[in-house]
Amino acid sequence: MNYRIDNLQYCNWSRDIFKINRDAGLNAVHATVVYHEDYDEFLIKLKEWDNLFNENSDLIFLGKTFEDIIKAKSENKTAIFFGFQNCSPIEDDINLIEKVHHHGCRFMQLTYNNQSLLATGCY
Repeated sequence: MNYRIDNLQYCNWSRDIFKINRDAGLNAVHATVVYHEDYDEFLIKLKEWDNLFNENSDLIFLGKTFEDIIKAKSENKTAIFFGFQNCSPIEDDINLIEKVHHHGCRFMQLTYNNQSLLATGCY
């Protein structure tokens, strides 16, 4: 079976965006939840996402396993998979990995180049 997955998105999430994703037939989206925020700021973002899930339950739900992609396709919804652009949310505490996983984070980029725009002159 074929699935449509957007492997990385960061945007101003709204019902309109979720409708666009459904109309495009996206079964899953890896959504960047935070960039450089710490664990406490990550928890604040989760509350915002809880509101988005509640207000848009006809379009989206939190994805945690590959089975959620299958479910999303069958229900004509988009599974949202949480991810980070770097390790800031786990701060200097390796034990936070288990906590962020419990909260639904499934992807974490290990490095992020803060200098990338300045280095290329594209600022």
